[in-house]
Amino acid sequence: MSAQPPSAFELEFARRYDQEHARVCKQPRPRGLAGRLTFWREEQLVRNALQVAGEPGLILDVACGVGRFWPVLAEHANRVILATDPSQDMLDHASTHHPQNLLKRIKTFQSSAFTIGLSANAVDCIFCLQLFQRIACPEHRLAMLREFHRVSRDTVIVAVRVDGRFKLERSDVEGAQAQPQASKAELEAEFRQAGFCLLSHQDLVPGCTRMRVYVLRKDS
Repeated sequence: MSAQPPSAFELEFARRYDQEHARVCKQPRPRGLAGRLTFWREEQLVRNALQVAGEPGLILDVACGVGRFWPVLAEHANRVILATDPSQDMLDHASTHHPQNLLKRIKTFQSSAFTIGLSANAVDCIFCLQLFQRIACPEHRLAMLREFHRVSRDTVIVAVRVDGRFKLERSDVEGAQAQPQASKAELEAEFRQAGFCLLSHQDLVPGCTRMRVYVLRKDS
């Protein structure tokens, strides 16, 4: 799959969602007991997802915000971590929230999640836990997934919000309630349409939550 220049359609999506992302991702860690417990569980999901993905050596954290998950990504001593965000101010802000020994392992650059400034098959794994789950339109999700397919040579880790029977909502660390993106079947069909097979999924709270982390692999 070769890189394509962004269309006006994709650029408008990038502008809209990147602005939303910059608004909601201002804290490196959540505040309050519920937020801390949620984040602790999310860290568990990330560790499990990385294990399913084969402990990738070169990871790109897309729409990284202020690097909420950098300490977890860096737990693998030999891992190389790239991180991109549409806001340079956000990246600059991230440099004030982490110890220098961690920051030395993170190479950041400004880029939209819809048009990542890397060549095809540039990294082992793309990691996107914050922005992807905020996208409600299937066309927008597919545009981003296809860019992930282009840049990753192997796996992708994303979080989604699944519509289901259970009505317990996950409150974001910023205080906003999570809204479902689509049904499980619809989201998984989009993954396949973008060229991925499903390796695993995990729910934040099994059976009663709409937030789910998927590990995807590029089809050969």
